[in-house]
Formats: sequence, C-alpha cells, structure tokens
Amino acid sequence: MKVAVVLPNWIGDVVMATPALKAIRESLSPGDELVGIMKPYVREVLAGSDLLDGEIFLEKKTKDRSHKFWPVVQQVKAEQFDSIVLLSNSLRTAALAWFAGITKRVGYARNWRGPMLTHHLPPLKENGKYVPISAVDSYLKLTELAGFKTVDRQTVAGTLPENDKTVNEYWNRFKLHGKRVIAMNSGGAYGVAKHWPAEHYVELGKRLLADPQNAVLLICGPGERETVAEIQQQINHPAAHSLATEQVSIGISKACIQRASVLVTTDSGPRHFAAAFQVPTVTMFGPTDPRWANNYNTAETVLFNKLDCGPCAKRSCPLKTHQCMKELGVDQVLAAVLQHLETGLIIAA
Repeated sequence: MKVAVVLPNWIGDVVMATPALKAIRESLSPGDELVGIMKPYVREVLAGSDLLDGEIFLEKKTKDRSHKFWPVVQQVKAEQFDSIVLLSNSLRTAALAWFAGITKRVGYARNWRGPMLTHHLPPLKENGKYVPISAVDSYLKLTELAGFKTVDRQTVAGTLPENDKTVNEYWNRFKLHGKRVIAMNSGGAYGVAKHWPAEHYVELGKRLLADPQNAVLLICGPGERETVAEIQQQINHPAAHSLATEQVSIGISKACIQRASVLVTTDSGPRHFAAAFQVPTVTMFGPTDPRWANNYNTAETVLFNKLDCGPCAKRSCPLKTHQCMKELGVDQVLAAVLQHLETGLIIAA
C-alpha cells in the first residue's frame, strides 16, 4: 500500500499532525510506504522523527519548476498512491489529488472542494462559526475516516546528530551545563499580535537571573534577531544568552528546546516542539483561542488573557492597543515558570 499525506504549512500545525502520521505509520505493513507532500522547509520540522518514507515538495512561489503544481501532479500520478489524506484545507491540494487520479481522497469539505474528495467530513460549525477544535484531533478525524486507528495524541519531534552537536557547543560556550535553562521565544511567524512585549521579557529575564541556578537562552527565527539581541542587551547579565548571532535553523531550535528546563513562549512553532519533547512550557495567549492549538502537553501552563474584543485571530491588533498581550504581566509568567522549575506541578489554565 502507498499512502500520501498533504501536510499543513505552519510549523506548529505540522507538529500537531504527527499523531495522525503516527496512526498511519503504525497501521502500515512492512513494504508499505507513507509519503508526505509539503513545502520544503517542513522536511526540517519532521527531521529525526522517522515518520515518512518519502517526500514530494509543493510550493507556489519558487524558482524550482519541479515544485510547482502541474509537475507535482505528474509526479504524484506516477507514484500510483492508493490513498491520500489532505490535512490542508485548500482547494488547490484537493485539485492536485483529483488530477493525479488517486482512488481514495480524504479531507474536509471546505472551500468548495467536497466534489473532489471521495471521503470527506464537514467542518464542525455552530451558529455559522467554526467550533474551536485542536488541530491534533482535527487531523486524527481524517486519518480515522481513511481507515487508520489512532494510537495516541502525543506529538512527535526528533533532532539530527549535527544539530545536537551544534547545541552541545552552545551549552559549552555559554556555560549552561548544570544550569536550569529557561528558553524564551519572543516571536512567531503568524504576526505581531501574538508577541509578548520585549520589555516584559527583559524584566522576566532579570528576575529569573537573580537566582544563580538559572540561565536564560533567547531563541529566535531569522526575522527576530534584532529584537532578541536587544532583549539580551537590556537584561545585561552574564547568564543571559541568545541565538541572535548564530546560524539559526529549525533543527537547532528543536535541539535547544529539547534541552531546556522550561520554555516561555507565545502561541507559535517552538511551543509545539516543547510539547513533542515533553518540556514544561508557559504559553501566553491573547489574540488566538487556545482550543485551536491544544497539543496535549501535560506540562504546559496556558496563560490566556481573554478580552471583550477577542480572541480576534488577527495578525496585528485592530485596536492598535495590543492590550491582550500587554496585560499578561511578568508576575503571572514568573510565578508559572518558578512553579515548573521548583515543583514540577502543572498550573491549571
């Protein structure tokens, strides 16, 4: 049997899709294949997890013609897949499966694509609005419809030896061995509305570093280097470090998070790596509803500031106040971090 899966685009959604990939993987027999259809960077998200047997890359904006829609249709058609599970909700990916002639096409009936699917589910709605449901469960409903039994909801992540080697060098250079390392993720690709104020990270870092047992490591993506460097500079402590001047990659971020004692983060990709590695996490939610992003991390403290204007799910604050994130105070976050560090207890959201 050959099964294809169209994977989501966002890092966090890819991680939340791993229980679905695991369900398919463990249902297959020796010699069967599971192939992911995805954007190229998704390979690094899944690297080290051993969930896929092969990859096919699909992207809109690319100079590589082999990654464009019609060449990928031909490639998928040539693979002669028995079934395909569409974890994305786009009309484009349903059209790909249909044009490729895959016999069994499974997905959600959204965006006018129902007629292109042989097996589909309606999205849950109430009073005309989508009902918040964890992406983990949303994806598992599709794999169950495709005939694959759910194993569990534990997400999966892995690291590569070269990433582990690099991060071990960081730990040596930053003198982090023997320290309680609090990793901080200040950014997120979705938009600035999710960000916790930089000055809050500065104050949190200073207060955590009053304890010599602790060290702070500020992780970042390529677009967040300047902000992270400024936070580190303002913390102004020898035990405060950042990746602002390092060769940042998804793989290195994963390896750093895996070693952390606690992760402090916004609702973004690194949070989901922590869940996969079962790293205690403190997550600040404001413009987004935590129910959509529930990754079943039993060691997570969710701090959600729900205002009358939200959760709005906007990339930037429509009111220009950013109140939902600004009002999540340092005292509240610090208490949650210390609870994880000192007792390991889970704080109720």
